[in-house]
Amino acid sequence: MNRLAKETSPYLLQHAQNPVDWFPWGKEALDKAKAENKPILVSIGYSACHWCHVMEHECFEKEEVAELMNRYFVNIKVDREERPDVDAVYMDAVQAMGVHGGWPLNVFLMPDGKPFYGGTYFPKVNWLKLLQAVNTGFTNSQAELQKSAEGFTQNMLFKDSVKYGLEPESQIFTKEDLKIMASKLASTFDDVWGGFERSPKFPMPSIWAFLLRYVHETKDEKVLNHVKLTLNRMAIGGIYDQLGGGFARYSVDGEWFCPHFEKMMYDNGQLVSLYSEAYSLTGEALYKEVVYETIGWLKREMTSEEGGFYSALDADSEGVEGKYYVWTKDEIEAILGNEAEAFCENYQVTKQGNWEHGVNILWKYEPTLNEKFKVQIAKLNTIRNTRIRPGLDDKILCSWNALMLKGLVDAYRVFDDESFLTLAVQNAHFIKDKFLVGEQLMHSYKNGETKIQGFLEDYATLIDAYLNLYQATFDETWLHYSEKLTLYAFQNFWDEEDELFFFTDKNAEELIARKKEIFDNVVPSSNSIMARNLYTLGLILEREDFLSLSKLMLSKMKNLLLKNVDYLTNWACLATQMVSKTPEIAIVGKEFLAFRKQFDQQFFPNKVLSGTATISKLPLLKNRSAKEGETLVFVCYDKTCQLPVKTVEEAWEQIRR
Repeated sequence: MNRLAKETSPYLLQHAQNPVDWFPWGKEALDKAKAENKPILVSIGYSACHWCHVMEHECFEKEEVAELMNRYFVNIKVDREERPDVDAVYMDAVQAMGVHGGWPLNVFLMPDGKPFYGGTYFPKVNWLKLLQAVNTGFTNSQAELQKSAEGFTQNMLFKDSVKYGLEPESQIFTKEDLKIMASKLASTFDDVWGGFERSPKFPMPSIWAFLLRYVHETKDEKVLNHVKLTLNRMAIGGIYDQLGGGFARYSVDGEWFCPHFEKMMYDNGQLVSLYSEAYSLTGEALYKEVVYETIGWLKREMTSEEGGFYSALDADSEGVEGKYYVWTKDEIEAILGNEAEAFCENYQVTKQGNWEHGVNILWKYEPTLNEKFKVQIAKLNTIRNTRIRPGLDDKILCSWNALMLKGLVDAYRVFDDESFLTLAVQNAHFIKDKFLVGEQLMHSYKNGETKIQGFLEDYATLIDAYLNLYQATFDETWLHYSEKLTLYAFQNFWDEEDELFFFTDKNAEELIARKKEIFDNVVPSSNSIMARNLYTLGLILEREDFLSLSKLMLSKMKNLLLKNVDYLTNWACLATQMVSKTPEIAIVGKEFLAFRKQFDQQFFPNKVLSGTATISKLPLLKNRSAKEGETLVFVCYDKTCQLPVKTVEEAWEQIRR
């Protein structure tokens, strides 16, 4: 047993029995490397990572491999979900070396922590050769390796504004700019299977969220049809768990058929938001079913007794990828009897199997509802629940909980289901009580212990979620926490030179580089989320400083957005709000919550809401009141309000003039 046995991360605990003398990331390991003049091996992964498991079994569990690793290196194992800061630094370094990044990520460092070589997955024979080669290089050519490491480190220290040519643009965004960005995305649409013409296929929620907003601004039916095609294909594909709800991490093919079976909280939180929004625009029953089934999975399998949401379900069970989820046709026929034929036809189950080893992944050839087969699904789930389950990563992360919290609130606002709000409020209090320590957020929670100082992603996603919860309930508690966290982030993460936010707190552990996150990936970048937060908060609280910062951050991204929007689509969502004026809607009177529900019945993302039954000190509500028994709506733009109206319909008329 090594030092990882004392950790709480399920990924680190998976390696606690390895013969490798693993250290967790920290001072002890780094000091040992300096004292003994040994190179460091940092091996980074996460608990639901299939190839991380493979490399562990092939390499880290083997005595002959461990003997070399322990003799020549100080070995550090990192859970990338607990330490995204460490992962970002060394992923950046490996990509600068010309290696395509991924996990497991294995990086060799000089004793001072600077990287000189790295890669991803290595089979045992290659790994043994590499260990010997790195040791030889370090022994015979330490000075040259140090020089190389200094170069890779220096590359990471360039300011992002310099590296990417980020200069504030005075020209605001126009509808023509939106069209340019949407056209770039459309140029690689897959018109048959949805998404883009590539595989593997990842759900990229911020891309489709931007295109929904683009459609709202431009009424572009062609783009809307492609978004619907994509959401339909994902929902009927094997990437979606047709029996239990929830999406897998990605599809290894171009048809959304064969998933990499792990289910991540951050994907599903965002997809609940996306499908809820898409339903409010299209009314597609399939989207409602996806939301309800995914939240059902969340409640059943991923919610702790305290109200936190667990991180992930593994791809593997019993050492086999996907074993928990797949079926033979014989199994289904034995369970369903004469009901099997229709089920197998609908879910494309064949005698020979539609996947490998004679088994079937359930997927549908057309957008039929699972509701039509609910009896059969219940019978299959009864049997599936007796199987050995995939491993659960039961650490609870602030940022991923916030993404799901926002998803739940979005679902509540669209479907008006009180059970969604109940779960959301429970989680909102859990985050506040467990992760907020004084003015600071923490990042990870497990077994009653909160640890690791919060990153910008924690602040950004939680501010966003609390802002959404305020606009759903008008409970000003959540608005005040959003403002408080924003002020802390500005004081402790803002870079005056780059005019963007660092990923790490100025009070946090100092790594070899202090990174920024500006490109949107599967999870939007923390800077783009903060820019949108500042815009929303600035409008609700009438804070010109927040609005100015938001516009400044977006203006710096304009040229990059017009050239390469693919990984900047959450920024593009903010750009859609800048194209048209954002109505600030204030609701005052006893029916303030009922009026809010009416406003949320249709897709209109470019708005902010405030409301109160009686009086409030909030700027949009201050000195506004309604007669007893009456409810008034004030539609405002840039601190100028139109005459109050008594119905939501009249307010929409004012907005659409």
